[in-house]
Amino acid sequence: MPRPGARGVVAFLQASPVFTGLPARELESLAAAAQEESCRAREYMFHEGDPALWLYLVKTGRVRIVRHSRVGKDVVLELLGPGEVFGGVAVIERRPYPASAQATEPSVVVKISADVVVGLSERHPSVVREMALLIGRRLRAAHDSVTRSVEPVEARLGATLLRLADREGVRTKDGVELPFHLTRQSLADMSGTTVETAIRVVGRWLRDEVVEDRGGRLVVRDRDALRGLGEDDAG
Repeated sequence: MPRPGARGVVAFLQASPVFTGLPARELESLAAAAQEESCRAREYMFHEGDPALWLYLVKTGRVRIVRHSRVGKDVVLELLGPGEVFGGVAVIERRPYPASAQATEPSVVVKISADVVVGLSERHPSVVREMALLIGRRLRAAHDSVTRSVEPVEARLGATLLRLADREGVRTKDGVELPFHLTRQSLADMSGTTVETAIRVVGRWLRDEVVEDRGGRLVVRDRDALRGLGEDDAG
């Protein structure tokens, strides 16, 4: 596997809350051990139940964390963008990955071997603390998703879109623009509904100018309207 330039990967790792507090020497060693991997759209980095051999960070593109239900339906737990860490808790706990990781578009990830990460966490407990905080934030988001599962489907779709806009959106004069192409399938998977429903609902939002499709990227134009939509939709 090719390794990214040492200086660039040091800066990339340092920007992550998980590694930002490390001494320069540790960051340089971590960068030297890092490997860069390019992934095609829909390609998996690992599957649920695989041995946790690597901690990953998204460098470019998008990665979805997904579990497969017994009836064969994907449940998307998270959609991760540049700088986001995944797979780290399984590495530190030395257990299999609890979910699968799949690129939703051509992506590049930086990965660090389990042995290096475990050794680092033993020398610097701050790594474990930051990972725990990261997982705590994601668990709260997952709890919110479960709570919303009894809501009308349009409200769930709206809440998912607002969460992505709040976390990664770029403010423009027209609203908040997602900096990536969010497919109707991904929106549906993250909201616990069908792609057909997502297409129908987003189409209505577009007609009502609640959102705008700008070259494949959604712009939230009316947050209050989006938050209040779906009261009469049973899904």
